[in-house]
Amino acid sequence: MTENTQDSQFAADWRVWHEERETARTDPLGILAASGLYFLDADPLTVPGVPGSWRLVDGQPQVELTEGQTLTDGDRVLTGTVPLGDRIADGGAELGFTDGDAHGLAEVAWRGSSVLLRPRLDDSEYLAHFPGTPTFPPSRRWQVPAHLEAFPKNHQETVGAVIEGLEHHYSSPGVLTFTLDGVACRLTAFTGGRDGFLMVLFRDATSGRTTYGASRTLAVPAPDAEGNTVIDFNRAANLPCAYTDNATCPLPPTENRLPVAVEAGEKVPVSRVS
Repeated sequence: MTENTQDSQFAADWRVWHEERETARTDPLGILAASGLYFLDADPLTVPGVPGSWRLVDGQPQVELTEGQTLTDGDRVLTGTVPLGDRIADGGAELGFTDGDAHGLAEVAWRGSSVLLRPRLDDSEYLAHFPGTPTFPPSRRWQVPAHLEAFPKNHQETVGAVIEGLEHHYSSPGVLTFTLDGVACRLTAFTGGRDGFLMVLFRDATSGRTTYGASRTLAVPAPDAEGNTVIDFNRAANLPCAYTDNATCPLPPTENRLPVAVEAGEKVPVSRVS
């Protein structure tokens, strides 16, 4: 394969990655379709257009549906008083409903020690006019060899969130070390990525300027037996919080602030839901 062919394939692969990110973002009932963000407590909460009265009972979420109100959980129709603790124990639940001509989902999930309710509607004005995400042009310059300095065993790390008072908890196998523009850099990596990939949250000298200020994220291929891998900053991606206030995204650990300008990957979105 010639160098020109390789470069063409590199650019084509990057375009596929970016288009897949944009397609996922514009799911009619995805997180960018969220119409609000609420946290449950012992007081009943009603949300216009969303069936039921929502609250915590003995610390567990519950919804009370009056006559004529229903939610769906897969093929099951829910009525009456419905405890939700078991349904959200493994990552949350998305309960279906209709609001006029719009179809909706009521997402219920734990965030730390809190339970959120986040309705989503498929008539989102924002998604109907989604302008796409600007990016830096892909360049092989930003494909960087890296080495994982593994911890003796995975350890838990707690990071903050864009919502004050929330925390996220991750397992970290170690620190990725690499050189960028002649500068020695380090990024704490987390496990749990798809297909064994590591997940990195980071800021750099472009954050809050040409890129979203709170964080970008990267999927890094699992290191080989010697701990070697490649970080491709061309695939630095925005989290949902770059597009909407209705997100609870994690913030990078303090040490994941790179001193160089990573002019690669996704830029600040053109508009957001606020």
